[in-house]
Amino acid sequence: MRYVYMALIAILAAIIILFKFQNLESVTVSLFSASVTMPVSVLVLLVYVLGMLTGGFLLALLRAWVHGATRRY
Repeated sequence: MRYVYMALIAILAAIIILFKFQNLESVTVSLFSASVTMPVSVLVLLVYVLGMLTGGFLLALLRAWVHGATRRY
């Protein structure tokens, strides 16, 4: 089973590397007066990481609100 997991990790890494090299075009992201130019693959990675962080924060916040609403005093 260990070799299956190693193979899956290698396949995932190969897909990520392939994605990186196939998306080298630059895009410009603007917010107000600031703008940043970066490759598409970097933008996708940043959006994914920010989504994970904000999604985890939102889930923890909702759990705290539900816990506070159902707690008896």
